Amino acid sequence: MNGERYAQITGWGMAVPERVLTNADLTKVVDTTDEWIVSRTGIQQRHVVASEKESTMTLATRAARRALRVADLAPIQLGLVIVATATPEYSFPSTASLVQDALGATNAGAFDLSAGCSGFIYALSVASDIIRSGDAEHVLVIGAETLTRITDWTDRNTCVLFGDGAGAVVVSAWDERCGVQASVLGSDGSGGDVLILPAGGSHAPTSHETVSSGGHFIKMNGREVFRFATTIIPKATEAVVEKAGWQLADLALVIPHQANIRIIESTAKRLRLPLDKFFVNLERYGNTSSASIPIALCEVIDGGRVKAGDKLVLVGFGAGLTWAAAAIEWGVPTPVKPQPWPRRWLASLRFALATIRSTVRRAERRVYNWAMGPVGKEDWRGRLRQRVDRWRGRGYT
Repeated sequence: MNGERYAQITGWGMAVPERVLTNADLTKVVDTTDEWIVSRTGIQQRHVVASEKESTMTLATRAARRALRVADLAPIQLGLVIVATATPEYSFPSTASLVQDALGATNAGAFDLSAGCSGFIYALSVASDIIRSGDAEHVLVIGAETLTRITDWTDRNTCVLFGDGAGAVVVSAWDERCGVQASVLGSDGSGGDVLILPAGGSHAPTSHETVSSGGHFIKMNGREVFRFATTIIPKATEAVVEKAGWQLADLALVIPHQANIRIIESTAKRLRLPLDKFFVNLERYGNTSSASIPIALCEVIDGGRVKAGDKLVLVGFGAGLTWAAAAIEWGVPTPVKPQPWPRRWLASLRFALATIRSTVRRAERRVYNWAMGPVGKEDWRGRLRQRVDRWRGRGYT
């Protein structure tokens, strides 16, 4: 014990839609072949949302609940919820606020973070700094996407790439020297138009023209993105390893953004590391943007690929153009022992009660605003408003 605080991952969970879209399925809707897709990307299938009941928020919430169960943490113990996403539930409110409500994390602040496919590592870096500063004991970090809802299914160069999913981790204060040891964040906005969703923002508000022209679908210059990624991923990996005071040979595993197998192979070659030190699962999920690294991390941990003392690097790149890397010394014994049934039951009860509480709060808010009438109105409703406000210690308008 040296009195210093460290930020360790203590819980993890992932969620993907049930529907699987294979390369063979894609050949029925776009001019492509399984061989063409696999040879250029390494992707064989991807999970896609299939109904209105599935969204970025629902996937994020499912992953978050699993992470909290692994951490054996009550939602009220969270100090902050961060959702990294390029496909938020709404422009506002933030997806993180909706997840915070669904979990019943009543003591937590919440915000979304937009850094493209690098977003999860950006959010992890923020969470680590907040933990180290003492501003929170536990932070929930989620990467969640429904990219297939902004995918042009007539563009074979992009529609074969993307999938949907979410991954979440709980980052907690730790006394031992482990957890997130260093992070590197970067951006080059001059490449902002290389990977972009052109319409829907203040530059090109939604209109008949933006819809008819396909401005609400992902546009990507694949060749430029590939060149950028194969250059920046090795550099970011080397930079974060140096910042952590390690050597490349110390690494047990590198978990890269799952975008393209050729990018990962090129990175391994440039770093002179064996390919088996790079975890790859993109053949089953495709590119899930900010969700790809936490999904891969969950599979690494649950698959027994990491143990206490192992040194890991998470590294990604994305729209912006952004890049990010994090050096993590694992400190939690794995695999984690299953919780006894009473604790599992208690966790399920907490989440059920959070759903009930959210529903009641929404109803209460509507009834309160209806019953109280306009603010400041000097009738029985205005006087009742003042009394209720004094009783509750706060007011709604």
